[in-house]
Formats: sequence, structure tokens, C-alpha cells
Amino acid sequence: MAGQTEQLLNAILADIDGGRLNPGDVLDEGGLAARHGVSRTPVREVFIQLEATGLIRRLPRKGAVLFKPTLEEFLAILEVHARLEGQAAGLAARRLSPVQADALEAAVVACESHAANKGDGDPNGYYQLNLRFHEAVALGSCNAFLVDMIKTNARKLMAYYRARYRYPGSIAQSAHEHRQIAAMIFANDRDGAEVAMVRHVQFDQVTVMDLLAALG
Repeated sequence: MAGQTEQLLNAILADIDGGRLNPGDVLDEGGLAARHGVSRTPVREVFIQLEATGLIRRLPRKGAVLFKPTLEEFLAILEVHARLEGQAAGLAARRLSPVQADALEAAVVACESHAANKGDGDPNGYYQLNLRFHEAVALGSCNAFLVDMIKTNARKLMAYYRARYRYPGSIAQSAHEHRQIAAMIFANDRDGAEVAMVRHVQFDQVTVMDLLAALG
């Protein structure tokens, strides 16, 4: 049973990461059980775990619904998330191993290549490359607890970050900032990397309102 619960949890998280589940989507208990070939017990156990991390909410007459933030919630989560990402970049500037440095460089190059070859095209594809960059930085912090916190918070805002790359010029700007952040990490500039990452992740309130409106 524990194995089924873990597999189902990972499948749902993968659907969130891949954009197949979005804020406000209903997670149907029976449908998930049938789709993954499990009883309802693992589904209920997964719902408990997701609710504990704030990724789903139980709503009257709807059941389990993927977290959809209000403006106030978005800004509050973003404030914390930007600091966590910044802290990871700062720690990576001190702790990055040679293997992790290679992974970070590859992630940056992939983002740059996408921006150069596709421009504003395929924003969803770029977002997956963006996830690789942020994961490489987080892993470079060598702090598993921090990595888990970043992943949990990111999944609450993931759909909105993805929508951001539909705006003209945003992909090129993002790739450029990735290179700047990576350069500071490679140069062991802890303070610079932290500040640059916070700035990279943060949105102003007007942009947040636009993104909330774009996703209904």
C-alpha cells in the first residue's frame, strides 16, 4: 500500500510540474483510483499529504481542488519563495560541486539555446528548461530540506510562472538572468547570487494581478 501511495503521489506531482493539473482543477477520487489502478485508500492517503503541504484544498460540493491562490496568498507565498530561491543560490555559490556546476551550466545553455533559436515560441517547453535551471541551483545548495521547501512552494505558483513566458521578450530576459545568476555562483559571489535570484523570481503586484487574471 505504501508503494502505491508513493507512486500515486509522484504521478500527481508530475502532472502539476508538467502543467497537466492547474490551479482550481478538481482531483476526482474515483477517477484517480481507476486511472492508476489502485483502490481509493491510497488516493485518500495522498490527498491527506497534499492537503498538509497546502497543494490541495477540500471545498464543499467539490471535494479536493488544486490550490488556487488569491492575490494576497500569491504575494505572501511569492515573498517567501523568492527568499528561499535566493538562499539556495547563495549556498550554491559556496557549495557547488564540479558535477553540479556542469549540470547548472548545461541548464543555462539549454535556456539560452531555446531563447536564441525559438524566441518567444514554445513557452511551455522553455518553462521545463527553466525548472531544470532552478532545480540545478537548488541541488547546488546541498540542503535537502531547503530543496523540498522550494519544490512545495514552487508547485503552488507553477502555473503562473509558466504563463509568464507567454509575454513577448520574457524568455530572452529569463535566459539572460539565468546566465547572470550562474556566473555569480561560479564566481563564489554568495551575496550577489542571492540578490540576483530573489530579483529574478519576484514579481511586482501588477504582474501578479495580470497572471491571476490570465488563468481565471
